[in-house]
Amino acid sequence: MIAIDTNVLLRYLLNDDKAQAKRASALILGDTPVLITDVVMVETIWTLKGKRYNLDKEAIIKVVHSLFAEPNIVFENGPTVWRAVSDYKNAISIKSGGKRKEADFPDALIVNKARHIAETTGLPFEGVYTFDAAAQQIPGTEKP
Repeated sequence: MIAIDTNVLLRYLLNDDKAQAKRASALILGDTPVLITDVVMVETIWTLKGKRYNLDKEAIIKVVHSLFAEPNIVFENGPTVWRAVSDYKNAISIKSGGKRKEADFPDALIVNKARHIAETTGLPFEGVYTFDAAAQQIPGTEKP
């Protein structure tokens, strides 16, 4: 197994630098399993949602689904990422500070990773405490 950094995954997804995209594709589509860590997932999503690429929620979900469809890609914890995508998809938009806000994929991943760690350690999951009103729309969050 190899692991890739965010910039390699972004070149593969965006094909915005032909030479680097070709090398990234060779790694991801090669014969060796490719690990995408949770940190790489979060950085990738933040970049894609940012000012430069400005992908919306539907496009982000499609990107994550496309990564799950790649046979060589291995996630740090695939079921947790998948549950996070589901929670992100179902998160509702709220009005906060005069603007519409909704939970981000990283918010959903935080909750689902915490739940997974609780389950694997045998400790009860009592929630993720956050001041972020949008993130509080994800099941498993609590107000401090």
